Amino acid sequence: MLKTFKIGGVHPPENKLSKDKKIEVLPLPKTVFIPVAQHIGAPATPVVKKGDEVKVGQVIAQSSSFVSTNIHSSVSGKVTKVDFSADSSGYPKQGIFIAVDGDEWIEGIDRSEDLVKEISVDGPEIVKKIQEAGIVGLGGATFPTHVKLVPPKGMKAEVLLINGVECEPYLTSDHRLMLEKADEIMVGIQLLMKAMGVDKAVIGIENNKPDAIKLLNEKCSAYKGVSVQPLKVQYPQGGEKQLINAVTGKEVPSGALPIAVGAVVSNVGTAFAVYEAIQKNKPLFERVVTVTGKGLEKPSNFLVRVGTATSELIEAAGGVPENTGKIISGGPMMGRAIASLDVPVTKGTSGLLLIQEEESKREEIQACIRCSRCTSVCPMGLEPYLLMTLGEKQIFDRAENERIMDCIECGSCSYTCPSSRPLLDYIRFGKGKVGAMIRSRKK
Repeated sequence: MLKTFKIGGVHPPENKLSKDKKIEVLPLPKTVFIPVAQHIGAPATPVVKKGDEVKVGQVIAQSSSFVSTNIHSSVSGKVTKVDFSADSSGYPKQGIFIAVDGDEWIEGIDRSEDLVKEISVDGPEIVKKIQEAGIVGLGGATFPTHVKLVPPKGMKAEVLLINGVECEPYLTSDHRLMLEKADEIMVGIQLLMKAMGVDKAVIGIENNKPDAIKLLNEKCSAYKGVSVQPLKVQYPQGGEKQLINAVTGKEVPSGALPIAVGAVVSNVGTAFAVYEAIQKNKPLFERVVTVTGKGLEKPSNFLVRVGTATSELIEAAGGVPENTGKIISGGPMMGRAIASLDVPVTKGTSGLLLIQEEESKREEIQACIRCSRCTSVCPMGLEPYLLMTLGEKQIFDRAENERIMDCIECGSCSYTCPSSRPLLDYIRFGKGKVGAMIRSRKK
């Protein structure tokens, strides 16, 4: 039986242009820029300097707090500088520039294709290795994975939910990973279950991926406590709270974390990274990225080293078409336009979407017609038209009371608005201000 979440949601055209394209290994770049902040939490602290020689997998920036994580070199070569450069947001961020020389890996990483099924480490050791390997949520949120696996006092995990939804239009990196690395993902799930101390895991996959549902269902027969839950296609089902509601029927309370209802959510890409970290001793320094768009010559899924310039991926997919109006990092609903093709791939880069000029232009903003469509599609049960007004008028106290911080920034409201109002833009602005108010009160 197909399940889905209870409140709101939309169904944009899927445009999964690259779903049949096998993962290709992108050639090594000549240089990389590796930001030290590729995760939610405190940026890592650089531990290399100009002139240092580094190898693939070497720690180049160390986590600076519990909610932080290590950064590893994705290439071998010489550090040319530790400096600031623009990331996908357009703002300068600190990072490490490396001139690539060969492809020399640190000792101890198992580079073979052999599947390692036997788990020889205990739960605490798994968590420690995940932390050391720099693993974060690869679905886009980039929350350090080890933090999720250590619940707050008085709370206990009951079920692990594996997010194979990939509800963003165009993106196919998770889909390809499930088809090509299913065995490794299953072992990764076992490792996460052991780290959490749970005996149940559910893999949620939308039913527009019948091949992945069939394959992982077959694999589950060999793994106790793991099952696949097919889901109705409904955006934003990949959101943590929406996936929990769809699979378990439980609702995460306002302001609470998934652990409040006994759930921990992990992306399929994260499960694969956990397998590589524990069973192959390989830190997280590369990931699968979808490069796609209607005008693109060769929509593709690439395995890319972190720090590679986005221009290299786009070149490999046929180059920028003439009528490109915008290049988005991520999907069309939650992704953001990048300011330059020099910005690097990071742990959180799930895709690059080249949008044609005619589709990238915003319509003229009209007056709100009080149609309530934005309210009906909001998966968090908010009133986006009101939150936009409060952000626009800078009435931040009331915006906090109206639960603006519960917004998951899915963009369903802006997508469905017949008046082309920039609802999400103003809500993001309001969230930033309210978040700053909340943090100042805690000091």
